[in-house]
Amino acid sequence: MRGTGLLHSLRRSRWLRPVGAAILLASCKPAGVLDPQGPIASAERLLLINSTAIMLVVVVPVIVATLAFAWWYRASNTDATRGLEESYEGRLELVIWSIPALIVILLGGVIWIGSHQLDPRAAIPGKTDPLRVDVVALDWKWLFIYPEQGVAAVNQLVIPAATPVEFRVTSATVMNSFFVPQLGSQIYAMGGMTTHLSLLADKPGEYPGLSANFSGDGFSEMRFVVRSVPAGDFNAWLEQVRGTGSALDAAGYAELSKPSKAVPPTTYRSVEPKLFEHILDQTMGAPEKAGVGAGPHPRVRQAGG
Repeated sequence: MRGTGLLHSLRRSRWLRPVGAAILLASCKPAGVLDPQGPIASAERLLLINSTAIMLVVVVPVIVATLAFAWWYRASNTDATRGLEESYEGRLELVIWSIPALIVILLGGVIWIGSHQLDPRAAIPGKTDPLRVDVVALDWKWLFIYPEQGVAAVNQLVIPAATPVEFRVTSATVMNSFFVPQLGSQIYAMGGMTTHLSLLADKPGEYPGLSANFSGDGFSEMRFVVRSVPAGDFNAWLEQVRGTGSALDAAGYAELSKPSKAVPPTTYRSVEPKLFEHILDQTMGAPEKAGVGAGPHPRVRQAGG
């Protein structure tokens, strides 16, 4: 009897384990694309939910029908007839194919319209002028240049809350991907090219950012933090940066561009004029135009022939 009771207890525990795990996961703090903190991320979440709901219109009935057919036509059910008629039923065939076709058309329309409405280059309306930030993917870190403020930061991005931010994104090395899940819109960073992205954080907070494209040994540590702060705190941060740290001149950039992993957040009180444009020239194989650093990254030069 004791053995039987123990067996029943073990069986119950097998059911309790997944239930407990589900409860623990449900209690976790939401993050990522399902916890948007800006208008772009909110629109992307809505697009994701709508697309999933449309697909479930087909998926759920198919699952239910599969289970129902499997139960009804089981071997022990003598009432179920399993005869096949040789006659072709055109109306049934039309229904079978028309419903999925309509779903595909509807899903395609929703995604097409939503994708064009979320054009990453489109400016975000705001009560204040947009903040412009130049983003450079390096091995294995992110460089953020504030061209109008004349400062820069590595692996940290400080922005004023409720202010549109317009990014210019490129890479000084291999292809990469700039992504802040809670703010939305992943965008690729490619050498010799500039991609544009507009984002906005609704309120103050800290939002993790990352590289979403494998780029070598330090890829997993190529992360940064976006700090959204009130406008007054942003101005105070600028003053603090201008009073501390080193200058990001030609020598400083040459040192920064060397491959390194797990780079701590760093700020630069000043930036070489037109550094972003010089980096573009380097990755296009024109170091004589750049005048900054030591020329194109070896892998970029090799890829360009």
